[in-house]
Amino acid sequence: MSQQNHQDNDNPFLNKVFLVDKDLRWTSFDVVKKLRILFKIKKIGHAGTLDPLATGLLILCTGKMTKRIEKFMAQEKEYTGTMIIGKTTPSFDLETEIDNEKNIDHITEDKIYGSVSSFLGAIMQEPPLYSAISINGERAYHKARRGQQVSIQPREVHLHEFEITGIKLPEVDFRIVCSKGFYVRSLVRDFGIALGVGAHMTALRRTRIGSFTIEEAKTIEQIQQEVVSARDEDL
Repeated sequence: MSQQNHQDNDNPFLNKVFLVDKDLRWTSFDVVKKLRILFKIKKIGHAGTLDPLATGLLILCTGKMTKRIEKFMAQEKEYTGTMIIGKTTPSFDLETEIDNEKNIDHITEDKIYGSVSSFLGAIMQEPPLYSAISINGERAYHKARRGQQVSIQPREVHLHEFEITGIKLPEVDFRIVCSKGFYVRSLVRDFGIALGVGAHMTALRRTRIGSFTIEEAKTIEQIQQEVVSARDEDL
């Protein structure tokens, strides 16, 4: 056995699943890169991207556990979030500036609650142009940031649960449970269209992936402290 393989086998962070509570403005790859250096493990990956402006549960796998990434990605996901109705942005969130604004004085709570049911079940959803979807070998968001208009074909996704958890206009809080491939920003865009005034997302937090919950997750800082403590014990 080579010295490198022996060191890998002695690594307590190899062949494990880690639940991370991703911070705001970190990309999913930022988390992977940070833990790759922290754990001193090359083979590490995440099971489902979270946008930089989203927080919450991110599953990371090391070593042989990376074989389970596809399985984790296929599981349903739960999110909580906030949208602003009456104002839209090209990215459907806070990444870009407001490009349209409409009066919402006629929007009632009954209308908001009543618009939920039409989105439940199997729906055809058009992903955001500001997304990591590959178009002719290039990420869609790169084209979007250059001002290119590119059409992304709608795809079938499933929205299992959609709950309005609070209304303080123009803010509307919500909770959803959805399938793989679902874009919450697209739901917010479409919900705003259904209300006739537009909307954009201002906050998003992933709280569950399958049976894994955010309560089980640890921040990067907590994981870093655990790594330091583990290595101190080996000295």
